[in-house]
Amino acid sequence: MSTDKIYAERLTADNSVLAMIDHQTGLMVSCRDYDPHLLKANIRGLCTLAKTVSLPTVITASMPQGPNGPIMPDILEILGDDVIERPGEINAWDNPEFKSAIEKTGRKKIIMAGVVTDVCLLFPAISAVADGYDVYAVIDASGTWNKSVQEISLHRMTQAGVKVSTWASVLAELMNDWRSEKGMELGGVLGEHTSYRWVYDSFLAASQNSK
Repeated sequence: MSTDKIYAERLTADNSVLAMIDHQTGLMVSCRDYDPHLLKANIRGLCTLAKTVSLPTVITASMPQGPNGPIMPDILEILGDDVIERPGEINAWDNPEFKSAIEKTGRKKIIMAGVVTDVCLLFPAISAVADGYDVYAVIDASGTWNKSVQEISLHRMTQAGVKVSTWASVLAELMNDWRSEKGMELGGVLGEHTSYRWVYDSFLAASQNSK
């Protein structure tokens, strides 16, 4: 399949893989571009939607025994504790085990989030695009030092052909249709982690009252 064809296709549960890069406790404390509670909710939402539609997932950590610390417990709670521990590579794409794990899925669309945005997300996102992958950088499930750093990172990624996105947009694209098999379940994920809860809860209440 041509690169142009891959790039134009929509995200589906059958053509995508999730990569969670360096969401480590020592790095998370440095994130100031999002409220920490909101960032945590976004990360949990992204992981939960991946689990809901059974997306293959690759989790990696940079020297977790060092100051970066271990992967945040929320990710392991939702997706399991299979973590590729990189001994030194800053760019996860340079780690053979990480790259091989992505390749083994046979999928060319990578939904990618990382901490920090300007290093742990930006570097592998650009590298994967250069290798013919279609990368969706989930900005609100990533974090960095401040908004200026985030904005500069967005510019560099988009210049390199990375698609920047939000986790709710990824969810909606994967859902595609409320009548799909996972439609209502994904709506529940959105309701659990965003203000969409008001809409979702009122719909459920109205549905119950109409029976």
